[in-house]
Amino acid sequence: MKTANIILEYQPYIQCAPVSQDRAHQQACSNDAVTIERWYDTWISQIKANHEKFGSFADNSIGKLYGLFDCRPMIVAGSGPSLKKNIKLLKDRPSQMGLISCLHNFHYMEDNAANVDLYVSLDAGDVTIDEVSEGGLKSPDEYWDLTKDRKLCCYIGTSPKLLEKWRGEIYFFNAPVPDDRLRAEISAIENFNCFVESGGNVLGAATFIAKGFLGSQVSIFIGADFSFSNENKRTFHAWDSKYDAQMGQAQRAVDVFGNTVWTWPSYYNFKLWFDVVSQRVPGIYINATEGGCMGAYREGNIMQIKQMDLANVFELFSLHSVKQNQATNPGGDNREVFM
Repeated sequence: MKTANIILEYQPYIQCAPVSQDRAHQQACSNDAVTIERWYDTWISQIKANHEKFGSFADNSIGKLYGLFDCRPMIVAGSGPSLKKNIKLLKDRPSQMGLISCLHNFHYMEDNAANVDLYVSLDAGDVTIDEVSEGGLKSPDEYWDLTKDRKLCCYIGTSPKLLEKWRGEIYFFNAPVPDDRLRAEISAIENFNCFVESGGNVLGAATFIAKGFLGSQVSIFIGADFSFSNENKRTFHAWDSKYDAQMGQAQRAVDVFGNTVWTWPSYYNFKLWFDVVSQRVPGIYINATEGGCMGAYREGNIMQIKQMDLANVFELFSLHSVKQNQATNPGGDNREVFM
């Protein structure tokens, strides 16, 4: 990968992460109790409100999308700063390749004509409402109008204010939580067992929706930095964001090129969760973020996550187009070959 006058090379691969899977998973889940305590009442209140408005979650579940991308590769888009490196390629992606994106990216994806198949929201707070348009080229009303032609997969405890503004199709999922009392209260509202494992982050939810429900077992990640950018200034998104105003408590990590980057402890935990998933859950994992720390350690990048530039991924999945003219017109003059 080339940036400015510096050519960056991905680190060599290592057989597995230098930290045990059990230890990494424990660290990745270390904030569960704090998160549950903070959001408990909000989740219950909003699940009740959404159930009253939409009726049965089961009748509006992501299960209705089951197998939609069966055996097809799927791009899973996070909202990290490296997204700006390859977002313009998305509109010309191979035709068989789907695109599922965190809702945080809505304005950025729409401004770049990315043609997103599904948006995903895991947040229970109202922050996503502002992010739909924050940093975009259009007005908030214009972006909300665009949602009429878009699909949203969301947690049953999503903010009712967000769902009130969304004009397109809405599909619900539940989230497994390590708290018996919370599970009992949710089940009392509706026994809804359409679960999406997420690791507590929306990119994780998008990944497991793509794998577990849509049927795609080739996960191509973009915008999955799990760290700040080190280019010019430390930024957390690909667009100007309120999160960029102050870094706050941060720690150092190693990126896929072997360079030092800054990240939040919570986002490093998300990175660990993805590293564990890639080692435990069958699938083909390609990190086309072109930056960030997914799969990266001081010792190298774990081999379970293939590091590639997005343009090279597209070439990999469209290589047969070289032979298209020969296939449709074998008597013609085209003699192009692979090598």
